[in-house]
Amino acid sequence: MRKKIVAGNWKMNMDLAEGLAFAEVIDTYFKSKPSKAEVILCTPFIHLQGVAAITGKGKVSLGAQNCASEPSGAYTGEVSAQMIKSTGAQYVIIGHSERRSYYHEDDRLLNRKASVAIATGLKVIFCCGEVLKERESGKHFDVVKKQLEEGLFTLSMEDFRKIVIAYEPVWAIGTGLTATPDQAQEMHKYIRDLTRVKFGTDIAEDLTILYGGSCKPSNAAEIFSKPDVDGGLIGGASLKKEDFCAIVEAI
Repeated sequence: MRKKIVAGNWKMNMDLAEGLAFAEVIDTYFKSKPSKAEVILCTPFIHLQGVAAITGKGKVSLGAQNCASEPSGAYTGEVSAQMIKSTGAQYVIIGHSERRSYYHEDDRLLNRKASVAIATGLKVIFCCGEVLKERESGKHFDVVKKQLEEGLFTLSMEDFRKIVIAYEPVWAIGTGLTATPDQAQEMHKYIRDLTRVKFGTDIAEDLTILYGGSCKPSNAAEIFSKPDVDGGLIGGASLKKEDFCAIVEAI
């Protein structure tokens, strides 16, 4: 049975003291109320080591929001996968729509990042998804297929097993719009079917596919009830304890 996951993406929010205090609250909550899903906090780089010290013996996992495309070297301002792993983190988000849009990261670069992260021993949450214009023009399946083929499908079967895919309808991130549960299921099934063709049924059925895009307590249970939706990558709602915990419990 494939793993259920709810990951909170803090984005560029909370200073160090605020982040550590919030991580303590979340960790304490899930120690007292263990979840059926794996709970991951994806924090800014500066929080990683401190949050790892808080969550290391608990029920909450830790991830970064990005990593460098090179293992090491003269890349001022970059943070390598090995640096991330050395803090105690287990996951890294790669290809979030904000990285694609604001920093022009393309699928070849993201493929390199994923490969380096996996070689370092991190598990990758790889994001894919279409913008509103692509959805309205009926190109959403083609867009996601290209992102997966160029970003992930060059990996070996062994490396692909270390991938979690997060489908983000970009038009539903921070806009208040949300894909309907049926739209989410349709794309998740499409992603699983593409994976089946490329890597076979066993890997496709084991693949965890998360929904990301204005998921909140009021719609989480319905979205998560769909057979190919295995959890969520949560943005704004992951910054509020009551909302994030309610979404996790919706699994």
